[in-house]
Amino acid sequence: MKLPRSVLLKVLSRSFLLQTSWNYEQMQSLGLVYTLTPAFRQYYSGVTLLSAYRRHLEYFNTHPYLATTVIGAVLKLEEQVQQGIDPGFTLGEFKSAMVAPCAAMGDAFFWGAVRPAAAVAALLWAFHGSLWGPVLFIVLFNLPHFWFRIQGLVKGYGGGVRVVSTLQRWHLSDWAIHLKQVLVVLLGLLAAAIGAAATKHLSVGIFWGLCVAPIALGLCTLMRRRVSSLLIIIASSLFLLGWFQLH
Repeated sequence: MKLPRSVLLKVLSRSFLLQTSWNYEQMQSLGLVYTLTPAFRQYYSGVTLLSAYRRHLEYFNTHPYLATTVIGAVLKLEEQVQQGIDPGFTLGEFKSAMVAPCAAMGDAFFWGAVRPAAAVAALLWAFHGSLWGPVLFIVLFNLPHFWFRIQGLVKGYGGGVRVVSTLQRWHLSDWAIHLKQVLVVLLGLLAAAIGAAATKHLSVGIFWGLCVAPIALGLCTLMRRRVSSLLIIIASSLFLLGWFQLH
């Protein structure tokens, strides 16, 4: 039985509540069952429905924004099993193989790249006195968030196990690296803007404030080369204290 769009929409909306119930043994499993329920009610009834619920009350822990990719593929596999197609593995084995890579890619892409880049872009916008900075952050962060949630469910349900190749084609790890490079540039611009604003009333002029940009980029480069962050912070603090004392 192919799921109608209205049911897929309910699954998508419930996926936003995936993390509302956690436990130490099965982690997000209750949220997963809650998300799958509208589709399972189309597939099963009575005892078979209870069996389907119990089948998915096992360990499940992945990144919430990429979880729909796994959920869509699980729905497709459930559908194929009903049609008598043997995928050659159990649904539990498939989920176990998917959750860890999705969690790692999601953490690196969303938490390590998209969120800080959106935050610094919003700070740059807000630095000029605009109150739209928080709105800009919400928009910049949630555009990729919603896109991956929707595409994950569509590609997962449409392709089943082939969603693994879809994940590979997205190149999330490469995008995370590119976004972190953009983040370094934005941090340099933010530091330059703050430096220029802080020194514009001093006799040294705005030029010295703009010099903060290459310094910030140099410090970020040192951190990327695994120079101690604590050492860089202490050295930067001592330099700034000395500079302001002299001026």
